[in-house]
Amino acid sequence: MAQNIIHLVNVSKNYNGTEALRNINLYIRKNEFLTLLGPSGCGKTTTLRIIGGFEAPDGGEVLFNGVNITSVPPYKRRVNTVFQKYALFPHLNVFENIAFGLKIKKMDKKLIAEKVHNILGLVNLSGFEQREIDSLSGGQQQRVAIARALVNEPEVLLLDEPLGALDLKLRQEMQIELKNMQQRLGITFVYVTHDQEEALSMSDTIVVMKEGSIQQIGSPIDIYNEPKNSFVADFIGESNIVSGIMLRDYLVKFAETTFECVDHGFKENEPVDVVIRPEDIQVVPAAESKLQGEVSAVTFKGVHYEMIVQNNSTRWKIQSTAMAPVGAKVGLQILPEAIHIMKKVTVK
Repeated sequence: MAQNIIHLVNVSKNYNGTEALRNINLYIRKNEFLTLLGPSGCGKTTTLRIIGGFEAPDGGEVLFNGVNITSVPPYKRRVNTVFQKYALFPHLNVFENIAFGLKIKKMDKKLIAEKVHNILGLVNLSGFEQREIDSLSGGQQQRVAIARALVNEPEVLLLDEPLGALDLKLRQEMQIELKNMQQRLGITFVYVTHDQEEALSMSDTIVVMKEGSIQQIGSPIDIYNEPKNSFVADFIGESNIVSGIMLRDYLVKFAETTFECVDHGFKENEPVDVVIRPEDIQVVPAAESKLQGEVSAVTFKGVHYEMIVQNNSTRWKIQSTAMAPVGAKVGLQILPEAIHIMKKVTVK
């Protein structure tokens, strides 16, 4: 079991009477790639800034290897940050940007050169020492910003939406590079994003946030397959969320139809929310299913078709490599393990 390197204990933050964080409790393990995920204004960047020491919490504590660092300034923390805008010095070349923090520490020039050379190799920028910042592409600038942070050998690297300014293809390439880099270095990455795909593809652990509160913590597979509430289900990937009645253990009714499921522990006839992913619904001939509907829209997405099927008052989104045309009467086949039952709760 990996040891916890950072522990946030009942951390709260207010801005002019608005609650940005509400009693956040979070462990971050050593050598973990942890992502804070949520919509704008959910508190993820505030959480990152409190870990980095750029913001002071109004309540609670920040522990680093068991030591309270709540009042310790950023430059004394074993933490470095990579911002979305990179914050590189345009008047300094690549070498000088990366070496800046080491020179401040008055490190030996030979050692500085060795460290910069090694870190440039790590971020695939060997030979770029004398290049001017303005001559670099967005992806190259991002690598310089990461190199500048890593050359100081932090125990934790904080990344605040560092890929947000890159185009889609480069962003996807950098996702793979960042994950590989983190695994090679064996240091803790705390990553902020609002991009669900980015979080799912890179993280060991995802922390889903909404309005200053943590909604769920888990692995990407757990977060995707077993969302704790309708907010998580809707925010992570795409979902069909419908109201249902849990008739008894392993039996649920929704869309005026009764289905077997794999969930239990609910009261008999308890109102619930039912979550079904679009890719988990199979389109079959109408006669082969107890749930039917009419295709009202079809969109080609490249890898699959996305269809909207209307069943009385329920609208189903379906993703499939097989396509049924608009107007077709179809059956919807949903296997028990594809049905996820959640208690009806009001998410604050």
